[in-house]
Amino acid sequence: MKRYSTALLFLLVFVGISAQQDTINITAKISENSNLISVDQDIIYYNTTDLPIKKIKLLNWISAYKNRNTPLLSRTLQDRKTDMYFAKKEELGDTDDLKIKIGSSGWDYLSGNDENIYYPLAEELKPGESVKISLQYLLKIPHKKFTGYGIDQNSLSFKYFFIVPDSFENLDQSPQYFQNIEENQSPGNYWKINFDLPATYFVESNLERIERTSFAGPLNKDPEFLITLKSTDQMITEIDGQKIELDFGYKLNADERQNLEFYLPLQLHFIKNKIGNLPAKIFITEKFKKDEDFIGIDDLQFWKFHYQLFKNHEQTDLNYFSILSKAIVQRSVIFEKSNDHWLMNGLKTYLEIEYLDRYYKDRKLLGDLPDQLKIFGLKPLKFFRLSKLELSERYGLAYQYMVTQNLDQKIDEPFEKMSNFNATAISHFETGSLFAFIAEKMGQEKFDDFLKNYLTKYAAEQVDQKVFLDELSLASGYSSDFFEDFIKQKNRVNFKLKRFRKIDDNFQVKVSKNTPQTIPFKIETEEQSGEKQTFWFDTDTSEKIVEYNIPQSNAEKIIINDHYIFPEKNFRDNYLYTKGVFSNMKKLKLKVFKDIPNPEYNEIYVNPRLSFNAYDKVLFGINFKNGSLFDRKFQYSFTPYFSSGTGQLAGSGGVSYSFQPANSFYRSLDFGVSASHFHYDFDLTYRKLGAFVGINFAKNPRSDIGRGIGFSYNYLEKDLDPTKQNQTEYGKYNLWNLGYGYSDRSLIHEKSSNINFQWMEDFQKISTEFSYRWEFAEDKKVSFRFFGGYFINNNTKNDLFNYGISKVSNYAFSYGLLGQSATSGVFAQQLIVAEGGFKSYLGSTANKWITSVNVDSHVWRWFNVYADAGVYKNKNQSAEFIWDSGVKVKVIPDFLEVYFPIQSSLGFEPSFKDYGQRIRFTLVLNFSAITSYFRRGWF
Repeated sequence: MKRYSTALLFLLVFVGISAQQDTINITAKISENSNLISVDQDIIYYNTTDLPIKKIKLLNWISAYKNRNTPLLSRTLQDRKTDMYFAKKEELGDTDDLKIKIGSSGWDYLSGNDENIYYPLAEELKPGESVKISLQYLLKIPHKKFTGYGIDQNSLSFKYFFIVPDSFENLDQSPQYFQNIEENQSPGNYWKINFDLPATYFVESNLERIERTSFAGPLNKDPEFLITLKSTDQMITEIDGQKIELDFGYKLNADERQNLEFYLPLQLHFIKNKIGNLPAKIFITEKFKKDEDFIGIDDLQFWKFHYQLFKNHEQTDLNYFSILSKAIVQRSVIFEKSNDHWLMNGLKTYLEIEYLDRYYKDRKLLGDLPDQLKIFGLKPLKFFRLSKLELSERYGLAYQYMVTQNLDQKIDEPFEKMSNFNATAISHFETGSLFAFIAEKMGQEKFDDFLKNYLTKYAAEQVDQKVFLDELSLASGYSSDFFEDFIKQKNRVNFKLKRFRKIDDNFQVKVSKNTPQTIPFKIETEEQSGEKQTFWFDTDTSEKIVEYNIPQSNAEKIIINDHYIFPEKNFRDNYLYTKGVFSNMKKLKLKVFKDIPNPEYNEIYVNPRLSFNAYDKVLFGINFKNGSLFDRKFQYSFTPYFSSGTGQLAGSGGVSYSFQPANSFYRSLDFGVSASHFHYDFDLTYRKLGAFVGINFAKNPRSDIGRGIGFSYNYLEKDLDPTKQNQTEYGKYNLWNLGYGYSDRSLIHEKSSNINFQWMEDFQKISTEFSYRWEFAEDKKVSFRFFGGYFINNNTKNDLFNYGISKVSNYAFSYGLLGQSATSGVFAQQLIVAEGGFKSYLGSTANKWITSVNVDSHVWRWFNVYADAGVYKNKNQSAEFIWDSGVKVKVIPDFLEVYFPIQSSLGFEPSFKDYGQRIRFTLVLNFSAITSYFRRGWF
């Protein structure tokens, strides 16, 4: 009996402690036309741990804005934003004149420079006990442009600025830093806040309003305030007898309000039927609206063209459903953003998926764009599979894309470590798809009942992931057992339809999976009439082929997990036909334009190609390849050309394969072979055969750093000019290369380096290159390049393999030169910034060694100045110093740039009669380089 009494007492004490919440009472005085806020604050601080504590920890996150040495600044640079890095001192934020008092003790001055403030207690604070903390301080509010929180000319958006306890504090009291990921700082507390404002100011908040400038109440997330010079909008509706107030931190336009009056009750009813409860008040700021609106439905505008993908009322409906579902889910229980993001974002996305299935089932991913976009009366997008994809398929496609890049991350990766793209593709889309998958397997009503019960049972408590998953497993009849292990790793799950056989009126279908996880799967059969039937099957830990019985006699097609409902690595083996020539096979399909791959077919892309060089002139070709908009492990590409300049055939082709393990020290191991045949001079052709292997090392998806090692072999054979003496010419040669490359594409300090060892029968040489680009002011950069090359041995018959000073030899035919052998004319003026990298024509080649430094700095708008200097040495000659300088015009930065030489070792070059021929240009026609440039900051 005593044992039971002790247990009951312990339970009551534990419940009492866990139910305690800190109370925070604040008075904030704001002066007109000032970014300073004077704060008086009292905190009733509870020890919610199970051990005594000797110090308290408070979060002072406004100090994240104080200088360039904070995690917030590092993250903004990773997101390709330089506003805060180049901010003026008066635009930054911090805490001044900070005083603290514990209980009835005297005031003590503290530094407000740290984001985590630790203050010793005179006496230990035991579990469940509380202490009163009094604070006085002055807040200097940062500019709003950095994070969306702060001050601008029209408003003050206020979040994370007050000094507060850490609601997720552990016994280690480890520091927590603000990174602008909408983290929860101090949720679950009781707040009472009064603003002392000029009479002309308005204030809104997600807390309940007590008076015009006073707010109070408990909150599952952090409080947020908007102070403006103009009033904002409000809408009130009633759902099942409950009054719901929506406060907007902006003015609604007439169409928006009219559409919301219709859609708002519909949306709130839908969400309540799914999760059970709605908050009495919802506050939507401009920042929240921008962050949480429905991705991919905005109008397309460029130049004079405007295309509306979705009608205005559809945009309003989808955007506000996405916004409301997130606002409501994050208020249902307490989420710790870093670790619980997948649960919060996944539930929000699940609601989205279900809403689309109810009201937008037939809507396509591109909306009305395929019908609106016309070229000469044709609708070109109609030819793309992209135009036929359903809107709901976007969730699986985003995950598929990251898998093909091998840049996906595990679902429970801490949110601050996720790339921006994975924050959507993994945390939201993949997790939401899994919830929808489980809901369909266990039954929609059962899943929704589980959600309602769970969110009601644990309302106002911090979410426990294991409890959630355990209770979901019970509710689903253990169909979701795989979920706990699934979220802890990068997955490469693949279900494969092997073959089928028909016995009487049934199909016996052989299916394999490549994982011991007990993941269920769905088989659909489709008849010629389009009628479908669905069959669900559970699996065990076996990876062997299992035969499943499908009681369906008229099926024409058998499909596993159609419409990307489960995040598999490969959907190409999920389809089988039961009749005709392609029975037990995949159909072949020819396509003209690069597209989203259709896993139902073996697709071959056949499209016309145009190319040009000075000798073949215009090249007309047809390209055959299997590469779609999503990379494949095995890829081939063959392009035969007809040369209009010679009347002969030319072309190129290659085959490659990429190993991409989910978890390894390397991201990809690539190898392949290639061949090409073109003219390199008038009536002279070259033939090139090559093989390569390369390793791209694993990278942090949030990082801009990449490393790789490559090895290649090339056999080259070229026609020689019969009118010249050929004893010193190379008609055939073999080239071997071994190299290592490093690149860091970070903002402000961009770096790259490589080292390369190359050899053939007559020489061995080693070279290294280092580049550094520094953004010294906003949109103004200076770059430095160093090159060093040395021949270990050089017994070559001519200067073909020498280091270039002003012009590269291109003996490997690896540079995109328009005039390979041009010595005069426009084509001869093309510049490749490699080897010496000089822009003026200084010397020819170096057959012993060379070092050079190239400097390039921004001056004004599209204009840069450049300077090059170096020393080179040829055999049996003294080393020679050379230099040049001039102006560079950036027509298209990094892709098309023109160089005008001014002064060099030769003298004042504009005074030369042939100055027009001394102007140089760079031209980069590399689509992969362009796409890589624009995706920086995403992954």
